[in-house]
Amino acid sequence: MPQAIQFFRSVPRWLFVRAMSSRWSAAASGALSCIELVVLPPPPLPSPDWVRIQTRLSGVCGSDLSAIGCKGSPYFSPFVSTPFVLGHEIVGNIVETGANVPSHWKSGARVTVEPALCCEVRGITPSCQPCARGHFAHCENILKGTIKGGIQTGYCSSTGGGWSAATVVVHHSQLHAVPETLSDEEAVIAEPFACAIHAALKAPREKDATILVLGCGSIGLLTIYAYRASGGQGRVLASARYAHQAEMATAFGATEIYRGRAGDAFYRWLLERTDPAVSPPAVYQPEIGKPVVLGGADAVIDCVGSSASIDDAMRLTRPRGLIVLAGMPGIPHGVDWTSLWYKELNLQGAYAYGFEQVGGAKTRTMQMALDFLVGSGGTLKPLVNRKFPLQSYRSALESAYHAGQTGAFKTVFEVQ
Repeated sequence: MPQAIQFFRSVPRWLFVRAMSSRWSAAASGALSCIELVVLPPPPLPSPDWVRIQTRLSGVCGSDLSAIGCKGSPYFSPFVSTPFVLGHEIVGNIVETGANVPSHWKSGARVTVEPALCCEVRGITPSCQPCARGHFAHCENILKGTIKGGIQTGYCSSTGGGWSAATVVVHHSQLHAVPETLSDEEAVIAEPFACAIHAALKAPREKDATILVLGCGSIGLLTIYAYRASGGQGRVLASARYAHQAEMATAFGATEIYRGRAGDAFYRWLLERTDPAVSPPAVYQPEIGKPVVLGGADAVIDCVGSSASIDDAMRLTRPRGLIVLAGMPGIPHGVDWTSLWYKELNLQGAYAYGFEQVGGAKTRTMQMALDFLVGSGGTLKPLVNRKFPLQSYRSALESAYHAGQTGAFKTVFEVQ
């Protein structure tokens, strides 16, 4: 029987991991964690509209790490069904098709998956309002239909997930054909790349705009590349903690990189580039807490999602500027929201994707990701620089948790 990495619900284990994983990341995958390498039968096709996929590669996402480390908000807990097999960043081959699947989806085809489990996937008609508008990630029927609850493939007990040799089942509307010119390493990042495109398209496009990207992990790097690939002309400033991240950010189109942790020096560095007429940079220190600035970037895209980065984003955005939260936040603590009010900032979330309005045309975000990957000539392939078999899942997760320190960008499971 094939093996899979499965998450199961256990309140005592969840509390233990939540308490320990910040200080000891191995707790998230150890003997008392909420995941196990198990033997599973292949999941059945929920209806004749579904296909079965044998995974080739499946990525480890920040949302996976949050779930495994029990660090995320309990907000999503009513909307998943357990136990579930993880893995929503998938490239694989179709190995079985249901009777109602369109004929162009043939066995053997190499595909990637759009993971939102929306109305069409669930066999629900008419579609809810978000789905009817192409906002599939915001489906209002994620607890209804032909499958169990779940916001995405990889968080639903009916579908299986990419971290499995037991296959994953997918509705045909979730499929995207992988162009022959793309490697598996490029195809597996199409899904997170689509998330990055969705975030990057919210930023101003003009040449005189200044965009600050906080964090140069895989999502931050993909966001920088997506901004340039989609025609963004502004200056892109970025913060990177590690040298390999800074080097990649420059290659992907960042104008200038700040190396190190956020602090007074970072604030001054930004203001020297956004408000050069003010000398010295107008950084003010209150009695307690972080510095305060009166200027800042036109838009800040937070690709970290920590309490500290959210606080920095608000402080470093100019009055009436834009903040995009692209990194998955937990429950922020110690965030001073005064600047949101005082500067009249626009705070915008960026979750998943569906369709994008670009140049008057409505385009599917995943298709944009695949097109950009084809056009990149292999530029993004080096992001996938850590591969592990399922049996080495603890090492894989340690690699992902400590990506910056180890030189990793994107960690993936090599299933086939």
